[in-house]
This record gives sequence, structure tokens and C-alpha cells, in this order.
Amino acid sequence: MGDRAPGRLSGPAAPGAWTAVGPVGAPAVVFVHGTRLTRAQWWPQLRRLSGRFRCIAVDLPGHGALAGVPFTRDAAADAVADAIAAECPDGRAVVVGLSLGGYVAIDTADRYPDRVAGLVLAGCSAEPRGPVTLTFRALAWVLAQAPRVPLDIVNRAFFRVRYPAPIAEPIIRRGFWPEGGAAALRAVVGTRYLERLAMLWTPVLVVNGALDPVFGPGGEAWAKSCRAGRHEVVGRAMHLAPLDRPHAFSALVARFVDDLGRPG
Repeated sequence: MGDRAPGRLSGPAAPGAWTAVGPVGAPAVVFVHGTRLTRAQWWPQLRRLSGRFRCIAVDLPGHGALAGVPFTRDAAADAVADAIAAECPDGRAVVVGLSLGGYVAIDTADRYPDRVAGLVLAGCSAEPRGPVTLTFRALAWVLAQAPRVPLDIVNRAFFRVRYPAPIAEPIIRRGFWPEGGAAALRAVVGTRYLERLAMLWTPVLVVNGALDPVFGPGGEAWAKSCRAGRHEVVGRAMHLAPLDRPHAFSALVARFVDDLGRPG
């Protein structure tokens, strides 16, 4: 694995802001993590897919290697676009985002339509508006106000109890970034993502865990709102479907990328 730093981000230097693996000339897939996590969340997909695809996992502003860069929606989209520009010879990639990363993926496609060949949106099929904002604001408050040491203990325990060591330990080693996560949640609240998504020509795959109570029910409606969208449900998975069912999720991504490469 090789780490590269983007050249366009303002603010502090950000060495190793993404990891890129796989054949340089292969179809490219960029992975964008969820709130408070880092690119380490995507190790299961990088291991499974990098034999066939150029896989790039990024850290978002406020998280990991970019912890010193304040999170804004524009800065997050720029971080993804920088990785695409640096690592993809044709300047285009499928962008896969989980939760917060899904909203960032939509912002990236809206801001840089020529760089996004397709979107895989996991666990984000709910507008951060209206009653659902209570969930976003409550989580942001917890991340911002809870004492850091106890919060880290809870995070480490959650991942070690729920997932095997090959999934949990890379996430734990890269650390948790509650302040960046809180800023990110506050930044997306109030945004009309569904309207923006419906205007894009980009092919979209909406993915939800079958047991995700917040985002799962909206997946079909979100897919139908897209010009070219479809919905897939990952059985026996909750919100973190790429971690709950890594093989099944990776297979969905691979099939979506393969379908994009077939003549229409």
C-alpha cells in the first residue's frame, strides 16, 4: 500500500491523506468513510477488490491525516477530487461512501461531475432535514461534549466486540475523531441532498443494511429519484454494512463497476 498526499488542500500539510492500491490502469474506486472514523474502515474492501480495481481510501477533513483541516462540505469534496486527480489516469472514479461519506460522495459528484463515473451510497438514504436532524444533532452533541478518553474506550470496545480483529484493529489503530465528526454532522444538517442527487446524470447504487432502522427504509425511494439508480439490500447487516457483511458489500461494488464498463 502506498500513501499519497493531495496538493490542493488548504491549511496544514497533510501527508498520507489517502491510500491507493491495485493496478494503476484498472477502473478506479474511491472509498469515503463515515463519521469519526478514517480510511481504515475500508480495509476489508481494499483487500477484496484491489486485485481487479485501483482502490483509493481517503481521510476526510477533521479525521485521520486531515484532522488539522476544518471540515466543510467543499473541503471534503475537494479531498476526494484531489485523490481522483492524483491516482486515476483518466481522472474519473466510482465514489463509494458510507453514512457521512455518502453525503460527501454526492457533494463530490455535484461539485466535480467530470471526475465521478458512478456513486455507491451506503447508509445515507435519508435527508438530514426535518425530524431526522434530531438524530444528527444528538450524535454531534455527544461527539463534541463527551470526554475523549471514555469515548475512545467505548469506540474501541464496540469494534472489538462486534468485529473480528482483522476488521477492528486497523480501525482502532487509526483512531477516532469525534470533534471532526461533530463538525461534519453539523455541516450536512439542512442540506437537500435528494434534490441534488436527482439532478445528476451519474449512475447511482443505493445500498442499505436490512437491519438499518434509520436509513434502510428510504433506500428504494432514493434510488427511484435518480436518473439511473437502483437499490440493493445487504441481508443481516445494520448501518455499517461494509463491515457487517464485507464480502457481500464488496461484491455489490464490483458488480456495479463492471456494469458501468459494459457497453450500454
